[in-house]
Amino acid sequence: MTVFVGDDWAEAHHDVHLMNEAGDRLAAKRVPEGLEGVAALHAMIAEHATDPAEVVVGIETERGMWVQALIAAGYQVYAINPLSVSRYRDRHNVAGAKSDPGDAKVLADLVRTDSHNHRPVAGDSDAVDGVKILARAHQNLIWDRTRHSNRLRNDLREFFPAALEAFEELADRDAVAVLAKAPSPEGAARLSIAQIRSALRKGGRQRNLDTRAAEIQTSLRSPQLAAPSAVTAAFATTTKALVEVIAGLNTQIKALELELANHFRQHPDADIYLSMPGLGDVLGARVLAEFGDDPERYASAKSRRNYAGTSPLTKASGKKRAVLARHVRNRRLYDAIDQWAFCSLQTSPGCRDFYDQHRSAGDLHHQALRALGNRLVGYLHGCLRNRTHYNEHTAWAHRPQQTQIAA
Repeated sequence: MTVFVGDDWAEAHHDVHLMNEAGDRLAAKRVPEGLEGVAALHAMIAEHATDPAEVVVGIETERGMWVQALIAAGYQVYAINPLSVSRYRDRHNVAGAKSDPGDAKVLADLVRTDSHNHRPVAGDSDAVDGVKILARAHQNLIWDRTRHSNRLRNDLREFFPAALEAFEELADRDAVAVLAKAPSPEGAARLSIAQIRSALRKGGRQRNLDTRAAEIQTSLRSPQLAAPSAVTAAFATTTKALVEVIAGLNTQIKALELELANHFRQHPDADIYLSMPGLGDVLGARVLAEFGDDPERYASAKSRRNYAGTSPLTKASGKKRAVLARHVRNRRLYDAIDQWAFCSLQTSPGCRDFYDQHRSAGDLHHQALRALGNRLVGYLHGCLRNRTHYNEHTAWAHRPQQTQIAA
């Protein structure tokens, strides 16, 4: 007998609902997180199923030690998107009621009736799981740095606009080095060429020190509106704090980048990813991490493109038909593919020509990049399936220079 399990998880506990093939309730219980909870869940399931392969579990996550324990036990585990769960709930409950035990029942019912419309949790290797942890941590730190840089930009606009003239990128080593030394307009204006040069060298710059120091001094001494002294002093304090945070993030991003590259290059698929135009260690690691390395996960290039969110989405009703971009997608993977497509323009004549043709046909920049990314994902799928490296001639020989564009 097949047993269907709904697992509504929270930080400290799991609400579990077991039902049979007819939808009848077999058991329901709240179990704690951790080893004790996993043991209790196994005991509940063992009362109704003898073969782990006959147990189908629905849960709203694909990561974590709990999910790994379910997979290790031999259960069929489906990671259900919370949006799908919400819409499935609405099909059976028009009153809008919601509870954790109720969601566990919804998940059990969903995998009982609709599991064929969902993916089992991918059987990725431990190696790619390690790459994913590092790639996501690296990207999270970059996003954190961007947020802090934007806060710093807003503060400088309020009391020190000359700094924005001197430094285009506030997370850059030059900006961090000089603003750490002189976070106020008065202090910055007093800096000599030698002091700026020393700060730049300490920050890591090795070339054009004198020229860059002179440019910075000119910008920092340019006339600007002055804020009240009390306001300036307060902003100088917050600026120094933000600069120190950004400096720390820069250090940790570099350290993680080295670890990420090391882990990525040890993966057996790394050479194939690196053979693709526009992919280096960081972008290659991100793409590998989000796609995973389960060879059975993507039945075709189309399914891989759909998961990436690069393939167009068609909406048709009656006489109306529209082709749109997919907005429900893996954000990290889509961002990585967008950067990948952009970087490929510098290294692949075929990619450049494909992009230019789409732009000539009226596509906007990111529309053309999305089309190119969709093509590159297909090439990657073929290379991984056939265990071959990317070949520029093979990839683009079928496209004459001025062919008509297909969507």
